[in-house]
Amino acid sequence: MPSLTTSRHRVEGTKLRGRYLALLVICAAELLVVLDNTVVNVALPSMGLQLRADISGLQWVVDAYTLTFAGLLLAFGHLGDRYGRKKVMIIGLAGIALMSVGGAVAADLGQVVAARAAMGVCAAAVFPATLALIINIFTDAKERALAIAAWTAMAGFAIAIGPTAGGFLLEHFSWHSVFWINVPVALLVLVAALACVPESRAEHVGKYDPVGIVLSLTGITVVVWAIIEAPHNGWLSPASIGGYIAGCVALAAFVWWELRTPSPVLDLNLFRIRRFSLPALAIAVGYFSMFGFLFMITQYFQGVMELTPLQFGVHSLPFAVSIAVGAPLATLIAQRIGTTAVIVFGLIVMSIGMFIAGQVEVETPYLGPVVVSMILMGLGLAIVQGPATESIMSSVTLDEAGAGSAVNDTTREVGGTLGVAVLGSIVASIYTTKVGPRIDAIPDAIMEPYQKAFARETVVSVIEIVKAPTNPIFATQKAELVYAMKAASLEGFQLASFVTVGAAMACAIAVALFLPWRRPEGDGVLLAWRAPKSEDPEIS
Repeated sequence: MPSLTTSRHRVEGTKLRGRYLALLVICAAELLVVLDNTVVNVALPSMGLQLRADISGLQWVVDAYTLTFAGLLLAFGHLGDRYGRKKVMIIGLAGIALMSVGGAVAADLGQVVAARAAMGVCAAAVFPATLALIINIFTDAKERALAIAAWTAMAGFAIAIGPTAGGFLLEHFSWHSVFWINVPVALLVLVAALACVPESRAEHVGKYDPVGIVLSLTGITVVVWAIIEAPHNGWLSPASIGGYIAGCVALAAFVWWELRTPSPVLDLNLFRIRRFSLPALAIAVGYFSMFGFLFMITQYFQGVMELTPLQFGVHSLPFAVSIAVGAPLATLIAQRIGTTAVIVFGLIVMSIGMFIAGQVEVETPYLGPVVVSMILMGLGLAIVQGPATESIMSSVTLDEAGAGSAVNDTTREVGGTLGVAVLGSIVASIYTTKVGPRIDAIPDAIMEPYQKAFARETVVSVIEIVKAPTNPIFATQKAELVYAMKAASLEGFQLASFVTVGAAMACAIAVALFLPWRRPEGDGVLLAWRAPKSEDPEIS
């Protein structure tokens, strides 16, 4: 008969396999959410050409998803803590499948944006639950650190396969396929979650906070709307200034309310903990840079280099693979040398990568500054996000896991949304200013009004201009126009890159000055507790 020790080891082995099987399913759910954004980025030029969308419309295809996603992460994080994280995640997966069908059958840009917004709501139900479930499933500190490393690496893997998968779909099907692909994947993950993922919920929860949710969603949405529409309305126009003020007032009211309500959707006292607030800032800046970089590089590869979607996906692999490889390594290194040094180093690497990207010109070869900038940007983001996520989640209790995960995710999405809005609007402003007069001077007999409007908005229109038949008499003028459009877009990229470099370096300085360099007491990995406010040594 087997010994008691052998039986116990078998039971423990079975439990271990169960935990890692649950981790695999959870990471698959995360993959679905992250992959959806990267695949859609690749499809933007095709949508723009078929739906005649300007750059503002394409920004809204991205930001409709990230706005609802970011605005509702806190709400769904608390719902998961209250009613069950697995339950909320499964509802979100079902919603993604259903809303993806809506996007797939959309016939105009408005329907696409509406479907993307609805998908963002459903994704907000899935994402906070993934990290919160990991925190509760893996109670051993070292196992938990490895599980979080896998969770962060999965985001990099999604970025790695997203452009290539999207390019493959667009090479063989229409842009509608980037929505159809979500349906079977979401349903498969849903079934696996029902079978393999254990339920968890907080033991103690307060009242729900609908006022806080409405104020946060309103503030974020209005500010981002004002930034996206600023190139059209004017950065200092009454509409833009009114949007800035209204958004800031809503966010100020959100802070005021959260500090006074007994059960806030976001415990602002968490931000007094430096190991929570400064890594959250670093993640926001990192994703501000990454989402803006992805939005710009999509236009660069397809508008300036004139690559097909599949070629774009293949050319973007160095950026993606560097994230997938760097994220888990950075988490493990941070356990040895401390979180602060790793985050600061990552922000500096990211700054160098974006600075190099800003120097790219029309004639710059791919094998050179373009590849180097992508690798450095990817490594920089990877180095930041793993250790920063670990530090954030070490600052909350198990009961706060959903809320802590939601804050971690919200900082990513708010940063990413602002990255697309701010950097995309900078590029659009410079591009339109430089190219607009040349486009307007072209006779309508040569270029139809709708073609002019599209060409005035985005360099992606180069694809259609190059393909259009041209009288040999105008061949030289056409080539000069195409070159001017490419050069104008890269001039906008350069200014946007400088904004990113400044933000990342400022964040690096803040982290270096205010985040403790000394590792926490213990084994240096996640601590599933937080000291009382009066005794917390990390509170400034």
